[in-house]
Amino acid sequence: MSNAIVSTEVVVIGAGPAGLFQLFELGLLGIKAHIIDTLRQPGGQCTELYPDKPIYDIPALPICGARELVERLMQQIKPFGAEFHLAEEAVQLERQDNGRFRLTTSAGTVFDTGAVVIAAGVGSFQPRRLAVENVADFEGTHIHYSVKSAADFHGRRLVIFGGGDSALDWALDLAPKAASIALVHRRAEFRGAPATAERVRALAAEGRLRFVEGLAQSLHSEAGALKGVHVKAASGELQLLDAEHLLVFFGLAPKLGPIAEWGFELDKKAIKVDTERFESNIPGIFAIGDINIYPGKKKLILSAFHEAALAAFAIQHHLYPAKKQFLQYTTTSPAMQKRLGVVAA
Repeated sequence: MSNAIVSTEVVVIGAGPAGLFQLFELGLLGIKAHIIDTLRQPGGQCTELYPDKPIYDIPALPICGARELVERLMQQIKPFGAEFHLAEEAVQLERQDNGRFRLTTSAGTVFDTGAVVIAAGVGSFQPRRLAVENVADFEGTHIHYSVKSAADFHGRRLVIFGGGDSALDWALDLAPKAASIALVHRRAEFRGAPATAERVRALAAEGRLRFVEGLAQSLHSEAGALKGVHVKAASGELQLLDAEHLLVFFGLAPKLGPIAEWGFELDKKAIKVDTERFESNIPGIFAIGDINIYPGKKKLILSAFHEAALAAFAIQHHLYPAKKQFLQYTTTSPAMQKRLGVVAA
């Protein structure tokens, strides 16, 4: 854990398209920012939920994959050198006597910042947990919601839960390397790619992988060590599957998390903002994208980009109230072109 205090002009919470474009708009105005996200890569919902889904309503791009959009946004903000803090959740926010904010993350990073932009989409994404008793006793040691190192599971007795791409991909990857492996899904049909699903079915037919259509009922442990999991099959039969480790891939669920306790005016778990500054009821804290709400709000990436532009000017005025603001254009402004690196410094 790091206890060093990071001083910055702005902290952006959420590295989805809205948060990434906010970095761009701030960068154009010469404002430095750090960005936080609970996920391990930028992109938010786009990368986690539908990376290959086509998007048709981004201006000047008749069709754009979600992953491609994130890659383009990352390229666009590159000149501004924003610092990323991934796999970190903003857990505490305090206004200081000087009007600035002290923001702390789950990793122990502490920011001293002049303004905060919340671009957290529908909230931070948390893995959907295995719904059985005493699950918390084994999470992180024997029950896992992601795979950091596949080698940790070689030669082990495994049970994988889920029917999406992650579950199927890891079943295929680990089947030849595990001591034993079972895949449990509530239905016979899978949600993952058809070709991958066929390969999994083929492994099951060959006896190299056991497939159980059913739901987890309880954990089986001895002397505090996980030994297996009881699964209720579709037939109603209760089966005990031997396991040293359970890999659970039920997807991600959005949660507002600690943000809900920071004193915002909320409407249906969204932060109320004005439409001139996109500022919350707390001066110096702004909200853009799916996390905010105002009369006529439309949850579109297009709308979030507009909100980010107006929020950037409002943030500049909040940080530097005595500074006169000018609307400049990237096509003609030497200062903006210098920041973008398109003219010689």
